[in-house]
Amino acid sequence: MQLAKRDLRFYWKLFSSTFTLSAFTFGGGYVIIPLMRKKFVQQYHWLEEDEMLDLTAIAQSSPGPIAVNAAIIIGYRLAGMLGALVAIAGTVLPPLIILSVISLFYQAFRANQVVANVLRGMQAGVAAVIVDVTVTMGWGVAKEKNILSILMMAAAFVATYVFNVNVAFIVLACGLIGFLCFRQKKSGEVSK
Repeated sequence: MQLAKRDLRFYWKLFSSTFTLSAFTFGGGYVIIPLMRKKFVQQYHWLEEDEMLDLTAIAQSSPGPIAVNAAIIIGYRLAGMLGALVAIAGTVLPPLIILSVISLFYQAFRANQVVANVLRGMQAGVAAVIVDVTVTMGWGVAKEKNILSILMMAAAFVATYVFNVNVAFIVLACGLIGFLCFRQKKSGEVSK
């Protein structure tokens, strides 16, 4: 894939976007994904909706924090290795700075009832954002009207919440099914 030549303004915009998203996002990677989608798909038009969905799936199934994985993949997709490094720096610096400051004042934060109440209240906001991600991404899969994808999504939900199957096994099974479908599709194209 040939990447367009990027200037310093682009890299600054990528860094400041990932830095801001990371700095003001509480609740982990599932919260930052819809914000990345809004920024990079809807506002900047750097990615297409389907592409963001695919990048999210890859980030989710890769080992490590989903926010960092998504930053690496999006940065690399937009500007190669340098884009990945810039996006990683923008994503990792805010938590590093915040945790460094908190560690200096840990005892004061630990005993402060106001801080405890604020964090407890943030849990409701995080839950709402996760529900939004689930509905948005689920609707994206349903809009494609691909029966296999819809069945896999439903089966993954049932396997996780009803049968308590480890998510790693579900990701591997869905990856295997996707690979087999890809192979079948490619072999069908070759035989034509």
